[in-house]
Amino acid sequence: MFGGKLGIPELILLAGIALLFFGPSKLGDLGKGLGDAINNFRGAMKEGSGSGNSNATPTDPNAEKK
Repeated sequence: MFGGKLGIPELILLAGIALLFFGPSKLGDLGKGLGDAINNFRGAMKEGSGSGNSNATPTDPNAEKK
């Protein structure tokens, strides 16, 4: 049924299962939370890519002592 690709019928089936499992009132809260998480992740990625890692700390704690 899935075979590596999600088509319209599979998405409808997953949405129906989610609706049955969580209920209509919780489904909106879950979608909002997921959207907020994605926006926070994108903001962090944009913020991190602009700095150029100039304040990055070395992974080896003994690297400064050589």
